[in-house]
Amino acid sequence: MIGLIILSVILLGGAYKFLRKVRQDRKAQGRGRSGADVRAAIEMGFVPASQLDTENRFPVSPGQTAALAAVRAGDWQPAAAWLDEAGQDWDERIRRVQVLSERAAEEDGWLLAWRAARPQDPTAAVVHADTAVQVAWNVRGSLSARHTTQEQFRVFHQLIAQAQEAAHEAQRVADPADPVPYMVEQPIGMALGYSHEQYRELWAQIVKRDPRVLSAHVGALQYWCRKWRGSHEEARAFARESAAAGAPGDLLSLLPLYAYLEEEMSDQEADPQVFYNRPEVVAAADAALADLAAARPDDLRAGRLRHMLAWVLYWQERCPEALEQFRAIDGFIGATPWTYVADSKARYLQARDYCVRQVTRNA
Repeated sequence: MIGLIILSVILLGGAYKFLRKVRQDRKAQGRGRSGADVRAAIEMGFVPASQLDTENRFPVSPGQTAALAAVRAGDWQPAAAWLDEAGQDWDERIRRVQVLSERAAEEDGWLLAWRAARPQDPTAAVVHADTAVQVAWNVRGSLSARHTTQEQFRVFHQLIAQAQEAAHEAQRVADPADPVPYMVEQPIGMALGYSHEQYRELWAQIVKRDPRVLSAHVGALQYWCRKWRGSHEEARAFARESAAAGAPGDLLSLLPLYAYLEEEMSDQEADPQVFYNRPEVVAAADAALADLAAARPDDLRAGRLRHMLAWVLYWQERCPEALEQFRAIDGFIGATPWTYVADSKARYLQARDYCVRQVTRNA
């Protein structure tokens, strides 16, 4: 989720969260949950609300648990080995970088020890760079500009500039085939307001190393959204281009669905029942289902597409198809689109249990 570091900080913050929740409640009138819906979902084997994990989009592996336990104890070596085990699976490598950098942003003694022991270690360098990004945004905070002090802005800009330097250092020492240090720079480019030309130069460095890294495409889509440095038209164009470039099973069909979500969420007057049933959105959902069917069964990235499909299919009243996605993802909801509102559980349960209701009624 490298391109979503900034996005998640802002979208999940303060008053913005509240406004999103109010709008979502208004949009979903008539789709509320009842006690019968809750019971039906449990009877069908779905996870109760109290057991939903809002932090992760799939179960945490024993390797990740062990790596985090080690760094909490001050030992960086198991974490370094765990990260390097991702090999050239760049989506998994950036995910593991972020897991470790989130921890380092809270307590970095183990990371400093790692850098001291291996000054030229490219893995340590990229974790350091991503940690610098997260620290900068922790200082900036999640509130809107008018609720952020000038001192916060001043320190933020200092720190994000330092993060840029750290990213460039990570790029210098990285394996020439590794796009991850350039992916770390994506949210920096958003924060510093890279021009379209500058961002295209950064993007060229990523895609020449690997043109099909899903996380990189999601990050770039954020840049091209209207809320950042682009427009709805530019975001849709980028998403279509990305999806068209992917082979079956690459899961780049996520991008058009993501672009439509961003557009719908930015329009306070949009009716999602109308918006998501436009022919082009229905076609995008169909393409995503075909793409998902071609993906490897063990592809961890598939969850990102399943979460998005569950949301879109719900609004399209394609409840049996939506329930297939909910069954695959149920229990772990730390993913878009649920995290785009303050109460991610409420959004998820509303959609899931509505689909359960419709399917049981028609059984």
